[in-house]
Amino acid sequence: MFFVDTIETEGPGNRSYLAGGAATAVVVDPPRDIDRILAAAAVRGVRISHVVETHVHNDYVTGGLDLARLTGAVYLVPAAARVSFARTPVCDGDTVAVDEGVTLRAMATPGHTPHHTSYVLEEDGRVAAVFTGGSLLIGSVGRPDLIEPRLTEHLARAQHASARRLAAELPDETPVLPTHGFGSFCSSSQSDGAATTIGKEKSVNDALVKDVDSFVAGLLAGLEDVPAYYVHMGPANAAGPAPLDLTAPPLTDAADIAARLAAGEWVVDLRNRIAFAEGHVAGSFNFEADGKIATYLAWMIPWGKPVTLLADSPAQLATAQRELARVGIDRPTAAATGTPADWIPGGHTPRSFPRATFADLARQESGTGTVVLDVRRNSERSKGFLTGSVHIPVHELHHRLGEVPPGTVWVHCAGGMRAAIAASLLDAAGRDVVAVDDSFDAAAQAGLPLATP
Repeated sequence: MFFVDTIETEGPGNRSYLAGGAATAVVVDPPRDIDRILAAAAVRGVRISHVVETHVHNDYVTGGLDLARLTGAVYLVPAAARVSFARTPVCDGDTVAVDEGVTLRAMATPGHTPHHTSYVLEEDGRVAAVFTGGSLLIGSVGRPDLIEPRLTEHLARAQHASARRLAAELPDETPVLPTHGFGSFCSSSQSDGAATTIGKEKSVNDALVKDVDSFVAGLLAGLEDVPAYYVHMGPANAAGPAPLDLTAPPLTDAADIAARLAAGEWVVDLRNRIAFAEGHVAGSFNFEADGKIATYLAWMIPWGKPVTLLADSPAQLATAQRELARVGIDRPTAAATGTPADWIPGGHTPRSFPRATFADLARQESGTGTVVLDVRRNSERSKGFLTGSVHIPVHELHHRLGEVPPGTVWVHCAGGMRAAIAASLLDAAGRDVVAVDDSFDAAAQAGLPLATP
C-alpha cells in the first residue's frame, strides 16, 4: 500500500512530499533543511531511493542535491534544466520504480518554468496522486514571470496547456499535490484550501474554466511584485547548493552590536512587535520570528549584507536561522539573546514608539501633522484605502524613506506585522512613528473615510 506524507515549510509557503511503499520512498521538492525529511523517512522506516525536482526553484534553496548525496538516492531533475551538477535527467514519459508496485511517471508541464515536470504516482498501474510542483495549484497556477520578461506570456499560455493536459489525462479523483500555493509568492494567486483533486480543479481553476486568452489576460493582470531575493535562488539551485550549516552563530555583546550598527550592518530584532515597540536597540529593525521572516527580511535586506540577530531565547534564534537558511541567508555574522538591557551599552536607554488601533487614529485631530502610511501591497490597496494616506509597500520602504512626508507617521498594513517592520525602519531613520497594530477591517468600523482607486 502506498503512502504520501506532506512536509510543510510555512515560511516560504511550500510543501514537500515523501511518498512510497513498505521499504523505499521518493522525496519530491525537498527543502534546504533535509533533517525533517530524514526524520519523516525514519518514522516510516523506509529508505529514500529517489529525490526528484519538479523544476529549478526560484523561491527557496533546495535540499535535493544534499539529500541525494547523503542517502545515495537517484537525483531526478528535468532534462532541460540547466544545472552544474551530476543528476539523472528526466524526460516526459519516463518512469521509475519506487517500491514494489509503486512507480513515478514524469509528465512535462511547462509554464512555471520552461522545463517544469509533474510526477504521477501510480500503484499497480492505477493513478494514486500527482505532484504538480508549480503547475496546477489549488485554485490557481504557478506564476510564469520568474524566468525572463520576454517569455512571460509564452509561459502563461504553456501553463494553460499544461493544466489542461493534467485534467485530460488523469482521473477526476486524482489528488493534486502542489509544491507552491500556501503563501509562496511563486503562486500567481494565493490558494484557498488545503487539498484538492483534478475533478475539483476542473470546476474552479481559471486555467480549466477559461479560454486561453481570457486566462492569460487575467493571470498577467493579477501578478504581484516578485520578492527581490528570488533572483538569487535560481542560480544557487542550478549551481548546486552547499550542505546546510545550522550551527549557532558567534555570540556578541552590546559594544559589538553598536559597532556593527555604526558600520552599516543590519541588526535584526526577532522579538514580537509588542516587545520591540516597548524597547529596542536604536537603529535595529524588527522582523518577528513568528512572522514571515524568510520572505520579508530576505526581500528587503541588500543581498550579502551582514546581519546580526537579536532574540529573546536560543530557541527563537535557532528557528529564525533555519528559516533564513531556506532562502539563502546562510550564516548570521553574530547573534545575541536576552533583552535590550543586554544589548545596549551602559548609560544608554532603549528606543521605543507607541502602538495604536484604527480607533485611536480616528480620534486624531486633522491638521495635527499626522501622516498615514499604508504599507500593504498594490493588490490590497486596490480594494480600498484610507483617504489621504500615503502608499509605499513595505518591501520598497527602505529605499523610499525620503518620500514619507514630514510629521508623525501612523503606519498600517492589513494586520500589524508589516506595519511593525515599517515602523522599525522609520524609527531607525529618526522619524516619529506610531505602529497601527490592528486589522484593516477595523478602519471602517472606526469611522475612518475609505476610498478606492
